[in-house]
Amino acid sequence: MKYWVKRTHAELDRKITEALARNVSYTQNVCLGVPASTLDQHVFYEHAAFLKDAPLLRAYVQNPNHIGCHTFGDSEPFFEGTHELEKELIELLCVDMFKAADHSCDGYVASGGTEANIQAAWIYRNYFVSEHSAAQNQIALLSSADTHYSVAKAANLLNIEMYTVPVNDNDRQIEYIQLDRTVKQAIAAGISYFIVFCNMGTTMFGSVDSPDLYKQVLDANDVLFKLHVDGAFGGFVYPMTDKKSQLNFANPVVSSITLDAHKMLQAPYGTGIFLARKGLMQHAYTKHASYVSGMDMTLSGSRGGVNAIAIWMILFTYGHFGWLEKINKLLYRTQWICDKLDKLGVAYYCHPRMNIVTIRAAHIAPALADKYKLVPNNHHGDAAWYKIVVMDHVSIDQLQAFIRDLQNELVKI
Repeated sequence: MKYWVKRTHAELDRKITEALARNVSYTQNVCLGVPASTLDQHVFYEHAAFLKDAPLLRAYVQNPNHIGCHTFGDSEPFFEGTHELEKELIELLCVDMFKAADHSCDGYVASGGTEANIQAAWIYRNYFVSEHSAAQNQIALLSSADTHYSVAKAANLLNIEMYTVPVNDNDRQIEYIQLDRTVKQAIAAGISYFIVFCNMGTTMFGSVDSPDLYKQVLDANDVLFKLHVDGAFGGFVYPMTDKKSQLNFANPVVSSITLDAHKMLQAPYGTGIFLARKGLMQHAYTKHASYVSGMDMTLSGSRGGVNAIAIWMILFTYGHFGWLEKINKLLYRTQWICDKLDKLGVAYYCHPRMNIVTIRAAHIAPALADKYKLVPNNHHGDAAWYKIVVMDHVSIDQLQAFIRDLQNELVKI
């Protein structure tokens, strides 16, 4: 690991304190033109004693604005200290997690995986228009049936077509024949450019797509494409558990990646991440934002800097090996429940490198699903699957209680 090492709380506190000191001080500097300030002092008291040992809360009260993409060009100088922490975070993820060359990627902390996915689609729509003179109706999104609904949101917002590829109902994989058939259908409808969403851990199943299968089929059909990896769920798991993963920047097929720190990383909500190779972010350049230093290339615009600092703190608190140990602990628990389901003869899907277990609904009584807060694949009709997500709070004791109740239900059938 080049950047991802474990740091002490004192080291993190010092770095954050230094970063905040480089930001604008509304009490010590004259600052008349910026429409920003600290959090309201009548409600959030800046000098509360407990803030002394809470660097993240100090950052929260100081309220830094992280508008823009700090890895590309200039940024607002008022918050340059904490902008540097976000840049350090993006470089760590690109290089140490996703095998990029140094300083070869851009990125920013988004409001969530949904925004990051829409950002990708927005960039590639504009890329095809500006670089290949594509017409709007010649561009389409392409993804599997298990893809997150944010992709459908992107298609609707950008007014471009979306093509969904069926998956095998047992192993949740896209098959060559089905993908080729879908691509040919799109081409027959006038599509020449594809924005591919390739899953690294789907929300319902934790299933993982093959980027090379997409490349094989799209190359065979002689069409241009850009491939985005949706790692909103699996991005902080799969790179740690599959050392042969192709879902990273070492694979030239991959152009960008979505992460969600507020899932597995247990960061506050509002901590999605968008990562992209250099040369792409400018396709979301908004020239009308002329009053913003460096302009703006993000969907969200103004962003709370404290969210980037939270992710930064978590990653450096664990370090690479600490995080690897945590993920392996979760995989152990996942394998434990899979072994129990096998002994009961219960049908389920679980990717061997992921921490989601999705059980066929035929085995789950509604009362059991409600008791253990299992999530169905369909809240608006008959559910076919229920999922268990083995998070940090899901202990083997809890899983054992579920297995015991499930066994009792099966005896009644």
